[in-house]
Amino acid sequence: MSQPLAKSDTTLPQPANTQEGTFVERRKRPRIAIEPRNPPPPPSLKDYEGIVDSADLDEIRWIAHQLRGKSIKLINATALGGTIADTLNRIIPLLKELEIQAQWDVITGGNDFYYVNKAFLGALQGGAYQLTPEVLDVYVAYIEQNRQRLDFGADIVVAHDFQPVALVQSRTQHQKWLWRCHIDLSNPHPDVWGFFRPYIERYDAAIFSSAAFAKNLRIPQYLFYPSLDPLSEMNKPLDDEFVTRVCEDFGIDRKRPIVTQISRFERGKDPAGVVQAYKLAKKYVDCQLVLAGSGVNEDPESKLVLDQVFEEAGDDPDVIVLNLPPWSSLEMNALQQASDVIVQKSLQEGFGLTVTEALWKSKPVIGSAVGGIPAQIVHKITGMLVHSIEGCAYQIRYLLTHPDFAHQLGRNGHEHVKENLLITRSLKSWLVLCSSLLGRS
Repeated sequence: MSQPLAKSDTTLPQPANTQEGTFVERRKRPRIAIEPRNPPPPPSLKDYEGIVDSADLDEIRWIAHQLRGKSIKLINATALGGTIADTLNRIIPLLKELEIQAQWDVITGGNDFYYVNKAFLGALQGGAYQLTPEVLDVYVAYIEQNRQRLDFGADIVVAHDFQPVALVQSRTQHQKWLWRCHIDLSNPHPDVWGFFRPYIERYDAAIFSSAAFAKNLRIPQYLFYPSLDPLSEMNKPLDDEFVTRVCEDFGIDRKRPIVTQISRFERGKDPAGVVQAYKLAKKYVDCQLVLAGSGVNEDPESKLVLDQVFEEAGDDPDVIVLNLPPWSSLEMNALQQASDVIVQKSLQEGFGLTVTEALWKSKPVIGSAVGGIPAQIVHKITGMLVHSIEGCAYQIRYLLTHPDFAHQLGRNGHEHVKENLLITRSLKSWLVLCSSLLGRS
């Protein structure tokens, strides 16, 4: 078994100076942290000074002053890993600092509830599905259990995505309920959408990540982009020595070009397609491919996708596949910072916060023109949009052979995130919406 990495913030053990220390051997047996680190304390608003204009922080405090003492309940389906959980972990301490009573609850259920929701997710994003009474009975039964277990006594309740949407049955007359949708809802399965829509229309408003996802609803709809926390372990600056150490532990040669995709191993992220694009590009330019993600141990489908990736990679020693535990934010950060090109070749995507993370690190990014990715990548300005494996391969080749252009893309992408996609911008949007709903001026 691999030894756990050191728990200090950015300190990793020195690799042994043995034959197994070669890049090829370490690619076969990468050193992966088997224990989580002690998380750093959450930042305060003051910590964002120097990153965000002080006038913006003052505006946040002024808007929040009108909400002091009010309570917000946030509900989602997962406590660890994923964009929603990571965002809630960062934004709740800021709300509390602003004297707003923020509480986060997670709905629970058995394996059957998990598989039903996984099937619903695929169907809502355009997949084929046969809705049966038995499936609905499973969903309704677990929703009722969560309704009995949870406390909904808050001024505002925010339900994230479809899993907790039916909890709106517990709303009282004087509450405001918001539904935050993070997935690509542009082409949902009609039966599954027909089941969820009556629940959604009992909310006071729906919030989407892209205008393309908006639906014909009888309630107001808003466009809120997901946001990035520049002070999180996934996005903060790292010492180059630490980045090098992570690469050594994973068998990555920093002296050669590195192409990376950071994503869960899911069909919608198309990691096997990324391998195919890399193989086409490598016919013309030397590079290594890093595919890093997590969640395989919890998701049987991810295991199948991972098997496809290994089959596609074959015996190519320059394809490094890393199934990392959910506490590997620092390592994923280091991988992005070490990369020459970052790819997000999704087949479908709610927003693609991994694109935001890559842009923030001033990296040239290649993304599929799906979901919310075009809201982040302006083609040839903040990144490169593609529509196929061949297009992705061409852009990998082009960016690796035109470093000045790639560098300019990275600078533009960083500025785009700074202006539009930081957590402080998202926090202000939420405060303004809540103030409006509660009748505050």
